[in-house]
Amino acid sequence: MRANNSSGTWSELLWGRNGLRSIALAGGIALHAINVYIVSTVLPSVVSDIGGLEYYAWNMTLFVVTSIVGSALTPKSIDSIGLRNAFLVAIGIFIIGTAVCASAPHMVWMLAGRTSQGLGGGLMLGLSYAATRILFEERLWPKAMALLSSMWGVATLAGPAIGGIFAQLDAWRWSFISVIPLSLGLALLVYTQITSSANNKGSNTSKVPVGQLGLMVIAVLVVSFASLSLSAWVNLFGIVFGVLLTVLIARIDNTSSTRLLPNGAYSLGGGLGNIYACVALLSITMTMELFIPYFLQVIQGFKPIWAGYFMVLISAGWSTGSIISSSRSGTSADLLMRIGSIICSLAVAILALVQPLHIPSILVLISTSIGLLLFFVGIGIGITWPHLLTEVFRTAPKGQENIASSAIITVQLYALAFGAALGGMVTNASGFVDPGGFEGTRSASVALLLTLSVAPAISAVMVQAVVGRRIINRKT
Repeated sequence: MRANNSSGTWSELLWGRNGLRSIALAGGIALHAINVYIVSTVLPSVVSDIGGLEYYAWNMTLFVVTSIVGSALTPKSIDSIGLRNAFLVAIGIFIIGTAVCASAPHMVWMLAGRTSQGLGGGLMLGLSYAATRILFEERLWPKAMALLSSMWGVATLAGPAIGGIFAQLDAWRWSFISVIPLSLGLALLVYTQITSSANNKGSNTSKVPVGQLGLMVIAVLVVSFASLSLSAWVNLFGIVFGVLLTVLIARIDNTSSTRLLPNGAYSLGGGLGNIYACVALLSITMTMELFIPYFLQVIQGFKPIWAGYFMVLISAGWSTGSIISSSRSGTSADLLMRIGSIICSLAVAILALVQPLHIPSILVLISTSIGLLLFFVGIGIGITWPHLLTEVFRTAPKGQENIASSAIITVQLYALAFGAALGGMVTNASGFVDPGGFEGTRSASVALLLTLSVAPAISAVMVQAVVGRRIINRKT
């Protein structure tokens, strides 16, 4: 019977041609995720070898800034060259950046490679989400979103292992080289499974919002440059200027014929505006992934591979929460959406108290507590995430479906870039570089985690409007 198929089954998504396409899309997310966790694991070894500690956060900032550009190019790339060719171009750009990182003699070279990786990775992410709406029926969207989210958990089993092993062998460059064969394998899968016949389903002629993208890049870079200063006034200027530019971007985009975000994205009435705001706030929280491995190595004395694997716990929680939540609907899904951000905020705030502790006699207890808290950070985001993204698809204005789906990644990455810049500012101002070392890292960890705990707390308030709108829509 078809009457009860409002929620598709896993077998429908993972069997036959749907299954092969699911693997291709999930592979794009997995490749990106593997790279993220490799870099977060090896970055302490990289700065130890080639220097550039003051630019530590820039490895995330530049990566994410160009990822924003890549994700924003998703609708145009689909319309211009088709879904399959756009994927292949994205993978090619990503491979070039990876090769540059592997050969970096100094931090500037590394940052150039991370810039190219970000452009290709952002385009891959945007294409994966956009292709979900194009390739699958609506009833399969929640399961597909959960599958894509779970790839972060799957990938982190490989990422920290690759990064950690090569870091401990003093061969961090090979961690980047090892990603290239995986990228070539994904290209082959995309070429054989994503055909031109599915390229233009529901698409429209898209233009690139160059002005809005340029202002986004400027906003993030201004905050990033300000974060390098130890002056509170310079830091404050960077934040205020970045926020003002963000407001200007919204005003320009809201009246532009060439949109970065779809109609309704800037209205906080429970529709797209609230959904994108929650996506942004939860994404800012994930800035911690860049710094936690460094905190664990310096404060708790972890080896690189174990510090990297502790980050698996966030993704494991995220994947677990996503899989559990995606099978829920109606009031059960509403409840999970309401409590997810609360769980995340509490976990990050408590982590701010536990992370700086170094008491040898109870180090196992401290480490276990950190691990559990990281897991619950992921759980909180995971039980909310699939339903937030599905609401984007359902709420998208007619004719702007591709823009709405690619905007998920644009919003997520802009928030990550802004969060990374803010994280660099908070940590540098709290002793990360000066005085640095054990005490500087401890104070930086407290300041960063307390700051980041505010983002999901705000999301917990804003998600109430999203849930309220869902309830009204079901009744009507």
